[in-house]
Amino acid sequence: MLKKLVFITLLLGIVSALAIVNLAQLRLQKPLSLSAEGTTYRVTDGASVKRVLADFSANGWIDYPRIHELWLRYNELTVIQRGEYALQPGQTSTDVIRMMVSGKKILRSVQFIEGQTFSEFLQVLADSPDLEHSLTGLDQDAIMQLVAADMSFYEGWFFPDTYLFDAGTSDLDILKLAHQRMVSILAEEWAQKSPTAVVETPYEALILASIIEKETGAAFERPMISGVFSRRLSINMRLQTDPTVIYGAGAAYTGNLTRSHLRTDTPYNTYTRNGLPPTPIANPGREAIFAALNPAAGESLFFVAKGDGSHHFSITFKEHNAAVRRYQRFSRRQDYKSAPATTTDEVQ
Repeated sequence: MLKKLVFITLLLGIVSALAIVNLAQLRLQKPLSLSAEGTTYRVTDGASVKRVLADFSANGWIDYPRIHELWLRYNELTVIQRGEYALQPGQTSTDVIRMMVSGKKILRSVQFIEGQTFSEFLQVLADSPDLEHSLTGLDQDAIMQLVAADMSFYEGWFFPDTYLFDAGTSDLDILKLAHQRMVSILAEEWAQKSPTAVVETPYEALILASIIEKETGAAFERPMISGVFSRRLSINMRLQTDPTVIYGAGAAYTGNLTRSHLRTDTPYNTYTRNGLPPTPIANPGREAIFAALNPAAGESLFFVAKGDGSHHFSITFKEHNAAVRRYQRFSRRQDYKSAPATTTDEVQ
């Protein structure tokens, strides 16, 4: 009788265990009970699998979160990554947690365009609804101190590119990444510069690259424009390039470059001052940096915009004047690309 009782007890225990296992399998294999398509879930810094499953249970997506937790721990699926994740119909809790472990999160983006200024970069960040905004109300000097305290000036030090980011990323995070990219790329290009480069420091290369970026409508012309500016620098001939004047004019420039702008001396007016301006005037891309350090060979000292984004290059001032008469019959537009000349009067 005792043996029979023990047998029945063991049998009932086995049946109960099998029932529990079967129930657990059914719970684990059941898709999330999502209320709508396009559901997302955000994992915050330091969140655990237990916390995520508790949220899933509170939302009505799963039952018995403890069963799910034990299963995930048994399968060593516990180290999840911060971010926002897209939940799809038909996914189980295990599917979702595997996704969080692998980091297949929703990524958003901001794009910095070659030739944009630091102010324009800040506006791009401010206009992004997906970033955490930590820079609101700070001036540019204060922002630069947060990015890199050892930098004396902010313009030119941020690499233009498309930056992908996940939930919880701040505007400062993006700026720091763009700055690190520029420092790294400038160093890479400087290490491979041509012996013909006239710039003497990486910072001078960044300044020249920013001017090339603002002057170039056709990418293939960057080395040619660099060649013109490099030859002018080597013979102490003024660069006389409009983008530097526009940058130095600041708010005084409203879209129409005039004789007054060209004659008003500022540290950035390359019609009134020799050499490079004191800082970059924009944020250049890698191609512009490469061009600044690898100027095209030639003899041209002048170029004038043809109106289609490209330029006519001239060796002599006489040839240049003829090109100006041919291509620049009207007053300068906001998108005008300058035509370096020998005096302010000769430009007009």
